[in-house]
Formats: sequence, C-alpha cells, structure tokens
Amino acid sequence: MENEMKPEIRFKEFTNAWEQRTYGDIGQCFSGGNLSYDSLSSEGKNKCVLYGELYTTYDCIIKDVVYRTDFVGNTIYKNDILFPQSTTVDADSLISPACLNDERAETSGVFVIRPKENIDGNFVCYYSKGNSKQRAKLAKKAQGLTIVHLYYQSIKDEEIFIPSHIEQEKISKLFASLDSLIALHQRKQKGEKMFKKNNRKKELFWEYYEDWVKVYKEGAVRNVTLRKYHLTLSWLKRIIPDLRIKDLTRVEYQELINRFAECHEKQTTMDFHHHLNAAIEDAIDEGLIEKNPTRKAIIKGKTPRPKKPKYLNQYELHSLLGKLELKDKPSMDWLVLLIAKTGIRFSEAIAVTPADFDFVHQTLTINKTWDYKENGGFQPTKNKSSIRKIQIDWMVVSQFSNLVKDLHPEKPIFVTKEKIYNSTANDLLEKRCKQAGVPVISIHGLRHTHASILLFAGVSVASVAKRLGHSTMTTTEKVYLHIIQELENKDIDLVMRSLSGLI
Repeated sequence: MENEMKPEIRFKEFTNAWEQRTYGDIGQCFSGGNLSYDSLSSEGKNKCVLYGELYTTYDCIIKDVVYRTDFVGNTIYKNDILFPQSTTVDADSLISPACLNDERAETSGVFVIRPKENIDGNFVCYYSKGNSKQRAKLAKKAQGLTIVHLYYQSIKDEEIFIPSHIEQEKISKLFASLDSLIALHQRKQKGEKMFKKNNRKKELFWEYYEDWVKVYKEGAVRNVTLRKYHLTLSWLKRIIPDLRIKDLTRVEYQELINRFAECHEKQTTMDFHHHLNAAIEDAIDEGLIEKNPTRKAIIKGKTPRPKKPKYLNQYELHSLLGKLELKDKPSMDWLVLLIAKTGIRFSEAIAVTPADFDFVHQTLTINKTWDYKENGGFQPTKNKSSIRKIQIDWMVVSQFSNLVKDLHPEKPIFVTKEKIYNSTANDLLEKRCKQAGVPVISIHGLRHTHASILLFAGVSVASVAKRLGHSTMTTTEKVYLHIIQELENKDIDLVMRSLSGLI
C-alpha cells in the first residue's frame, strides 16, 4: 500500500514515497521466552541478552550482556528487533525497541521481530524511537500499574512507514554515527568532570565550605541562620587555613573539633560540627572525600557558665505580672504580658498587629516576624509550623481590645521607634523580676515559663508543641525534657498509690 506522505528529513537522492506497513508485515514475530535470573552468570560460552525491566531505563540501548552455559530459550540473530514485554519503569520504555548487532545470542523478556531481507532492523528502531505519535498511541495500549505490560498483538498491528532498503541503511548509518558522536561527547564530559573533581580535591576545605554555603544556604535560610554558617566559615579560616579536602581525615577533623571546643561550650561545638558534617556529606557524594571523617567524632566543650534560670513557676509568674505597669499605650510591659500569656517568640511578638487579633473567637494569628537584628520590617516565620492560631484567654481579649482599638490595624503594636532591641525588653524584664522578688529570667525565658506551666498543668506535649510553633514534638521534648521527666515521676507515684489501694 502506497502513501504519498514524505518524512520531514530525507536525503536528496531519494524521492520515492515510503510504503505503509505494519510491524507484523515486516518480519516474523515471536516471544523471546523467559529465563530465571539465578540461572545467569558472567561466565559461559553463550551470550544472553536480557531486556525487559532490567535495561529499559537505558533508552533502548542493550547495555549489558550475561551468559548461560547452554541454550534453552529462543536464539536471536543480528538485525533482530527487540521490544521489552514488561517494565517497572513506565509505558514509554516498552515502545523503545533495540536491534541486536551481535551475530547470535539468547534472549528473555522480549518480543522479537525477525525482519525480512529488505528490512534494516536498526532503521526500524530509530524510526520507532523518533515517532512520538506512534509511541503515544502504543503507550495507551499498555496495561498494568506497578508492572506495565505491552502485549504482542498491540505491536504486531501497529503501522510503520518504510523507505527502500538502500535508504533504510543510509538513515540507520547516519543515526548510528550521531549516536557515536553523542557517546564520544559524553565520555569527554565525563573526563572533564573527573579532571575537575581531581582538581577540587586539591582545593582548601574552607574554600569548598564557602562555595557550599553560597550554593545550598544563601536564599534558602533566614539571615540569622546564614550568619551562623558564615561564623563557622570564619573559624575554619582561623583553625585550618591550609587544610585541603583530600587531606581531611578523621584525625584532622577531630583535631579541628578539639581546637574549636577549647573556647566554646559543648552545645556550640555540636552546632559547629553539624554545619561541617552537612557540607562534608555532599563532598562525599561528589567523590571529593572517600570516607566520612566525621564518623565517631567526639564532641567536647568547655565548662558551661552559670546560667540564669530559664523559667519561673506559676506563683513567681503571678508575682511578676503583678508588677507590670500596663498603661493606656503599648509598652515593653505589655509585650512581657503578651509573651507570658501566649508563649510566642520575641520576633513574633513585636510583629503582632491589631489585625492579628480575633477578639470574637479569642485567637491570635502568628504568620510573620519582625527583623529586629537588621533593618527592621516584616519577614517570614522561623518555619512553616510557626504559622499558627493561638487561643487566648478572656483577660487578654479584654486588655488588648482596649489597647489596640485606636491603632493602625496593619502596623506592629510594639514597634514605636525605628529600631527595637531585644536588650531593651530584657532590661525591663530584669527590673520587674527584681521588683517582684523572683529569679531574673530573659525575655525568651517567658516562653519557657509559658510552656512549663502548661506541661505541669497536664497539657499534652503535642498541644504545647503546636502552640509554641515547634516543627516537631521532638523539639518540645528535647527542650522540656527535665519537666517531662518530673511529670513522669509524679505519674509513677500516682500509679503506685492507685495500685496499692486495690488490696
């Protein structure tokens, strides 16, 4: 059957129309049989080509060859066309045929089309791979979800356009040469990549870390977090200015950690280690470091300085709040009250606007922070979990509804100057703590106080974590472990008293 449609690209010397055929017309079709994978090996005299789900991801190229001692399946020969029978990848892989270029082999997991004398198998494969409409049509006929199958009849009846045998061979040789050029280019790129990798191994470690921070952290973390990575970089330049990536061993890394720990507490040293470990893991993935030098690293640190109490008990908080001077205009005293009653962060509190209050439903929406460390202005919350609605009590509703009624709904309540400082709030809080005769805590200690009171009251860790805006309950459990342990001890006493009363 003749068809006047011409291909988009042709050699000038060919003008005859291509003939419309089906795959079933161009040769003998049969199944390649099935072989168990455990019967295959890398030794033996008989070559066995496996297609199917093993090699379909390689885009129709038969990449690997295994062997069997004896032939028990179907033998295939040079110029045979192979279609995979099934795949765990996708339906598109099923319609990516390959042509056998070896003289003889055994096959499994494929449909085989043995072309007639005037059919060039390589041309058929290039045609099938390049015909997007045909591929889409065949893909729709594939069946299955986890493992996708394409049945024999679907391929056999599919149409294909065939030029003369001479034109087939010329086209297939052209594409084969293009494949060779692509393969050569890929090998060249691989060689250049290897050369660059070998050169990078000679790079100073602090230079690699500096590049790593630029690529993976800048624009991905908040400025306050980014400054911590830059601080780590400054310490690398100071401690190991001449250490190259290739020389970073476990001993070198431990010495680095030890030197940093000489003037830092253990937790700070742990943070330093986490920054470096993240960069080193990527260096390992890039092949710049063979073994992880951070494995079994011992984290040390100097003796912690005496710290202020982190939180107040309920009686102490009550005494503190009684000393606040809550006048008719926003002030640091009002800020202390809001943090104590809600447990929000300082940066979240100074970003609160009148519009964030829903006095009818008794909620406060937290969806932004204030950049008090830099140039001011709203910025995103610490993480997605920090965006939340916090239930507030009727006392807070009454107090703050009067305070904000005449304020601009979209402007921060507590930012009355160009610059607001955390130290200003801490100074005011210290003064009020001394007036109340309670331990002096920081403004962040009010957040700990809020959480501690809730936990002692029997509120679940999950609810406290949600209220505080923690990303996971693990964070809450880690920060308030001492309180949770106290509660567990109380629970044990309660259980024992309950059980002893059963007699």
